[in-house]
Amino acid sequence: MTAKTKSSPLFLGIDTGGTYTDAVLWSEAGGANGKVLAKAKALTTRHDLAVGISGAVNAVLQKAATDPAAIKLVSMSTTLATNALVEGQGGRVALVMIGFSEGDLARDGLKAALGTDPVVFCPGGHDVHGNAAKLDLSGLEAALPELGASVSGFAVCAYFATRNPAHELSARNLIRDITGLPVTASHELSAKLGGPRRALTTLLNARLISMIDRLVAATDGFLAARGIAAPLMVVRGDGALVSAAFARQRPIETILSGPAASLVGARHMTGLDNAVVSDIGGTTTDVAVLDQGRPRLDPEGATVGGFRTMVEAVAMRTFGLGGDSEVALEDGALNPRILLGPRRLVPLALAGMMHGEAVTVELERQIRAANPSRMDGRLAVRTGVPQRLAAGLTGAEAKLYELIGSTPLAVDRLLTSNAQNATLNRLVSRGLVHVAGFTPSDAAHVLGKQANWDAATARLGAELFARRRDGRGQAIAASPEAISERVLTTLTRLSAEVVLETAFAEDGLDGAATVAHALVQRAVDSHPGIARLSVALDRPVIGLGASAPLHYAGLPPLVGHDCVVPEDTDVANALGAVVGQVRVSAEARVSQPQEGLFRVASGESVRDFNDEAAAIAAAETYVRAIAAGRARDAGTDSAEIEIASEFRVSTVEGQRMFIEAHVVAVASGRPRIAV
Repeated sequence: MTAKTKSSPLFLGIDTGGTYTDAVLWSEAGGANGKVLAKAKALTTRHDLAVGISGAVNAVLQKAATDPAAIKLVSMSTTLATNALVEGQGGRVALVMIGFSEGDLARDGLKAALGTDPVVFCPGGHDVHGNAAKLDLSGLEAALPELGASVSGFAVCAYFATRNPAHELSARNLIRDITGLPVTASHELSAKLGGPRRALTTLLNARLISMIDRLVAATDGFLAARGIAAPLMVVRGDGALVSAAFARQRPIETILSGPAASLVGARHMTGLDNAVVSDIGGTTTDVAVLDQGRPRLDPEGATVGGFRTMVEAVAMRTFGLGGDSEVALEDGALNPRILLGPRRLVPLALAGMMHGEAVTVELERQIRAANPSRMDGRLAVRTGVPQRLAAGLTGAEAKLYELIGSTPLAVDRLLTSNAQNATLNRLVSRGLVHVAGFTPSDAAHVLGKQANWDAATARLGAELFARRRDGRGQAIAASPEAISERVLTTLTRLSAEVVLETAFAEDGLDGAATVAHALVQRAVDSHPGIARLSVALDRPVIGLGASAPLHYAGLPPLVGHDCVVPEDTDVANALGAVVGQVRVSAEARVSQPQEGLFRVASGESVRDFNDEAAAIAAAETYVRAIAAGRARDAGTDSAEIEIASEFRVSTVEGQRMFIEAHVVAVASGRPRIAV
């Protein structure tokens, strides 16, 4: 009798992007980098992300023909937190400021972030050594019954809470006892100084808790219904994995989760420790740097929606350049350049596939016209969002919106004045209307380099654009194929510029100004001359995104280095979500409030010692224990812990004088899987 071979556990990775939700089924078996068994995409459903997730996961399970019970780990990256902050969404939160004054709201964008949400000021807080002022929570206690009925959670920030969190803990316990609502305390999120920015980070975190709760609950429900009994992990903005329960308490840490996952996926697929990673999508190109196998993090904290937080996240630069970027023509030039983006259009090939003759009839009518128009090849259609989201439109906006329906309408029939063009743009900005037009995706369809939508409609759009006139009154291209080649060449050229701009910025220069300089432009173009110039990266580019094989094929000579496009580049985010590691940290500060007294502040404890060595040893013991506990909570049972200490000392009359020590423990390990 033959013994039954034990099958390798399967891992399910999910990424919810702005347009598509990706799913990938991966196995550790099959070589050093494991093997992608199946991958699938579904349209992201913003009104209910679980719908898009279920579509992608069901498709990948069907392709792999696997038993869902064989999946032992599920991990997801999500744009939910990022999009919510960019769009100003989130729950109504009460901010509690202990030891601060109203004037502190003006710092670090805190007042703008607070908006109309309530704030309560309480006496208290600590000094830099953790010594307490008198705490008075009577005003907060009196306000809690009314606040508890009008907010979804609380954010608490006390003066120098990172040196002594006692007052935050008192306020947190009081709020929980009276209201039962979620409370985020600032010392739980960051050990950095800078009270107003720490308060801002805490406020945003509290706003996001209910959103992440809904996402995790919906995903858990779907997985249970499909018979997948596996731990659920979430990618943080620094690329590390944490358990869904951990992410529910600290959702702010999931901002830039998707881009971070793509970097983890890029390194896994290529094995490259040092690279520039460029991820091209339909709307944007995201560029970041890999150093020694880890994403470079933003040293100032992640900026999302215009707010600079204290969240450690990948230093990602986003550019309005993608396969669905608007194609336009430079105004007033004898030989006008092709311009791309930053606005996204619905590609004509996609509109043609979805709406058929309603699109092609209008494009053919415009081709028959004697003279080209700036509005040729443009159609407007409603996005399909609920009618209630159209509330608050001006009279002109409401009138134009009523004319636009669920079937695309040619813009030259819709608009009767230039002023209406601005009105249409406002409807697009509010997410009520899509504009369809000629894009690089259409150019790729014309040239047979892309075939997922309707190529005939794309060719009509290219023919219309080729008829546009230059400064001499001549057509800008001889054929649809000729203009399509120019568009794709321009996209590759601009892709090189965004990669170089990121590299210059990482080197401490003004990236945009440097890459626009005539010398750099001549170098990129290999312009001939007596003085020959060149520019080259010190590391290869990793090209990510479904269209990367097409658009990045011509990148190497422009950036002076290789460009590697992995086989599964179209699902790098989803793969990165499942192959990453849990990584958490804990910090302690050792200060000397008076000579001979050494104070250790770590986590929620503050202790004094009479000896420096004893204080440092205690700090290392504390951070090791805290990091180990956080690693377990974050989802790993096999964490390795590394401890690093940094000392600030001075020399006075030849004698060493201790000022402060910073002790950090980092715990990392693979996530636990179902047995």
